Amino acid sequence: MPQTHRPLIAINGCLQPGETPKAELRLPYAEAVLRAGGIPVALPPVGGPQDVVQLLRRVDGLLLGGGDDFDTERLGLGPTHGAAVVTPAAKQDWDFVLARAAISERVPTLGICYGMQLLGLAEGARMHQHLPEDRPDVGDHTRNTIHSVRLATGTKLAELVGVESLDVVSRHHQALSEVAPPWRVCASDPAGLVEAIEREDHPFAFGCQWHPELSPEGSPHDRLFRGLIDAAAFAALRRAPALSRS
Repeated sequence: MPQTHRPLIAINGCLQPGETPKAELRLPYAEAVLRAGGIPVALPPVGGPQDVVQLLRRVDGLLLGGGDDFDTERLGLGPTHGAAVVTPAAKQDWDFVLARAAISERVPTLGICYGMQLLGLAEGARMHQHLPEDRPDVGDHTRNTIHSVRLATGTKLAELVGVESLDVVSRHHQALSEVAPPWRVCASDPAGLVEAIEREDHPFAFGCQWHPELSPEGSPHDRLFRGLIDAAAFAALRRAPALSRS
């Protein structure tokens, strides 16, 4: 698309509570979107469901970034593990509104780490609260650990990235244990841990447990961001008046 029509990609951030709460955005997400050809814009966790829908109708794509841990008790998934650094309730609740609205409105969406878990949990997934306690066969995935993942043959993710396996950067201790249809697992680590999910019936809805924004520029991870930008650009074109398509 012309330079003047680069797609607008909304990115959710973290909420720092306090006397004056602050919304914070990790710049590597915005930089990755910019390199891929999009224009990043930060989302503060404010407003209700109708505000969120109106917001999503004004952007071309959505990146759900990493963050703290889920309050699983709030989600009806059992007591929250003592090792969890819990996301503020207002932020967690707002993120679920955002994720569900993005799927409903068919907004091209990429979820990273917490963002992937958010997409899955929003539609019936289950989770491991603390690794490796919940999966002793799984290695350490914290502190920017580098490990391999294998992409499932025949998935949209494998077609997008164009490789069978990747070395990825991980920094998490919670993980999805299973997903519910129409989501499907499209990548796993050597122990079978869920590493990526996709929704086949959506224009572009992917989640990856690792952090592609932390991999070297020029690696296959860039194709995740370019895929988001391409899908967002196509969505913007479809919404544009017929005159602008000529």
